[in-house]
This record gives sequence, structure tokens and C-alpha cells, in this order.
Amino acid sequence: MSRPHLPLPRIDLATLPPLISTNEPHSFAKFTMEGRDTRILQELEDAPYFSPDIKRGFKKLRAEILDGVIEPLREDTPDADFWRAISKPHIGRSWLDVPWYWAETFFYRRILEIVRYFHLGAWHERDPFAAQKDAELKADAAPARVRALLLTPDPSPQNFSQKILGRGEMFERMLYAALWGNRVDLSYNVEEKFGRAARLEDERANLLVDDAARVWEFISARPLKHLIYVCDNAGTELALDLALMDYLLADGATTRDRPYVDKIVMHLKPQPFYVSDAMPQDVERTLDAFEKANEETRGIAKRLRAQLKAKRLELRVHWFYPTPLHYFEMPDDLFEMFRAADFAIIKGDANYRRVVGDAHWKPTIAFEHCTRYFPTSFVCLRTLKSDVIAGLKAEQVEELNHADREWRVNGKRGVVQANLRMNDEG
Repeated sequence: MSRPHLPLPRIDLATLPPLISTNEPHSFAKFTMEGRDTRILQELEDAPYFSPDIKRGFKKLRAEILDGVIEPLREDTPDADFWRAISKPHIGRSWLDVPWYWAETFFYRRILEIVRYFHLGAWHERDPFAAQKDAELKADAAPARVRALLLTPDPSPQNFSQKILGRGEMFERMLYAALWGNRVDLSYNVEEKFGRAARLEDERANLLVDDAARVWEFISARPLKHLIYVCDNAGTELALDLALMDYLLADGATTRDRPYVDKIVMHLKPQPFYVSDAMPQDVERTLDAFEKANEETRGIAKRLRAQLKAKRLELRVHWFYPTPLHYFEMPDDLFEMFRAADFAIIKGDANYRRVVGDAHWKPTIAFEHCTRYFPTSFVCLRTLKSDVIAGLKAEQVEELNHADREWRVNGKRGVVQANLRMNDEG
């Protein structure tokens, strides 16, 4: 794997609209920095397991955000030169006058500096958000949700089989479950506000773009040798992601009695990020929780552990993921990983922002245009928790603006949005 550096962009950055900034009055970006992120620091400061000096660090950063200027990283770490280079234009400015995505990523990097995550000591390579993540892994939480997904009644086993083979309903059901799991984000848990529909079918009206059928056609027409699954949150979302992966890897999933995917490589964060982002240890903790919870999740855990042993399922990290770089700025080695894959599933709101560019795109701009640089076919599964969106119809935008002025950011809506190269060889 390459070392952290500033790669050359794969698009002309002059063609991007202005980046979303934290200085825009009444904007969601400004609200996030002033409200949500300072609340996260207050919760960390109130936690009983941090030392007084660490708590003072959280308090100082909170004051810096609200009434100070951005301080640089002070520590000597392998990524320090990268952060100094990419942050140079912003150091000394207000947190409320910088590009939003950069600000969010630097915020979480500063938290790791405060706890001394990269240095020997009490919090060396310990996840400061682990306690919050673990609550979702209780038997009656994420594992129970996976069980309910798998035990949905169906008129008869014969009809159920026909549905899978003929129209891909089971695949779509698993895909939608993985999508809506993205609402359960510990830094912005919108499911607490909106609740959860009793049936996945009841969420159809909240799908602004639904390319699930196109994705099914792509996958079922050409069983894939290599799929990259870019994860987002641990907990409920990761549990539903693992259920989808188990389905894609299962033998006998198609009429050819072979899996849809020969191999899945999970791309995970190498360090804590955005409170609940998934790391390799979160996969292991989720499988442990599955084994303890119920018969259905025990089956998933057993199968996926076997797939890990057989190397049909692999866990991979890359330094790119917890950085402010967009996907059109990804380093060569990561770009080649995607190019070598047949397909990619990319989860979450932050990843969507990075795929299209966290900029003021017109919502009617073609998604394919914004993602024209991407080296393989892919689908984004995302609930809308930020302003950026592409690929909508003008009348759709007008109706949404009239019905709900916060439709872009409140997490109620979602997209299954794909850029497919249907003529590619499988």
C-alpha cells in the first residue's frame, strides 16, 4: 500500500462547482460544525472513561470550533506530512470558513490526536467510540433486525424460489435493507427521528433514484469474480451489509448453482472516523454478536467465517478512506484495485459526497457525468444526510422543495444510484 500523499486529480478541478463551505449562512454544513460536532465533543468530555487531560483536549477543541482558529496537528505520526500539506490553506482560519468535508475529516483526526491514538499509552490504537458502537450489537438490536429480514413470511417456498430466480426480489430486498441501514449513524442517527417502516416496501416513496433492478440485471447476467464493498457505519448498517454479502457469496444463489460473486473484498477504515465508521475489528465484533444472538445470524457468522478462511471474503484498509480526498483524487494503488474489480458497492452519505465531489452541483446534473472518472461499474447506497445530490429530474426537485425544505439533509430519503457499463465483459 502506498504512503499518504497528495495524488494528482483524475478530473479537471476547474470543472467542479464551488465546494460546500462551513461559512454559508443557515446551511447544514454550518449547523453541523457548530451543533453536531460540538455535541460529539461534549459527549466525549462527559464520558467516564477518559482521563482529565484528554477531557481538557475535547473542551479546548470545542472552544476552538466555536470561537477560535484552526490549529495544526502537533504530533509526529506517519500521516503528519500528508495532513500538513492538505491542511495548509486552512490552518489559522475559522472552522466556520473552510470546505465542509475537509473540516469534518480534520475534526475526527484531531480527536485521535487528543486521545493519542497513534502513540503508546492508554488509548493506543483503541477506538474512542467503541462503547457507542457496542450498544448496537446487543441481541435485540442489530442481530434481531437481520433475523427479521431473513424471516419475512412468504406464501410458499416454491414461490419464494421463483422470486429469487426470476425477478431478483430477494436480492433487492437485501439491497434495500443495506441502504436503509445507513440511517443508523452514530454521528447523525436519523432513524431515531423518523423511526423505521414496518416493511421495506413502505420505503419505496422515499427512494429518489432506484437502480436496484438495473444492478440486479448487471449482477445476474454475469456472475462476478471480484466485488469491492466499501463499508460505512458499524453496528446496524454493517450487520445488514454482512447479510447482503452472505447472500451474494452463497452457493446455489443462481440457476447455474454458483454464487453471484466469487470474491468480495470489504474496504474498511484503518482508524476511527465519523464516530461509527467500520474498521476490521468491527467486522469481527459483529460476527461475534451474530454467533450469540439467534439461529439465523449464527448461520451467517458460520458461513462468513468460512468465506474468510477460504479468502472468498477479505478485509482491507487503505489510508485514503479517513482523509479529505475525493474519489477523483484517489491514489494510483487504490484506483487500480477498483479497476481490477468487476463491480463496487459504495455505502453511505460521506462516500457519496466523495464520489461526486462535495460541491454545489445542480441536482439535475447527470450522475454519470459527475462519476465519469470511476474505473469500474458501481452503485451508491446512500441516505441523504448532506446537500449534495445528482441525477434527479427537475420536476422531482421542485416537488421535494415544496414538500420538505430539509429533504436533502434529514435522512428520510435515499438513493440506489448506479453507474453501469453494461457492455463490459463479466
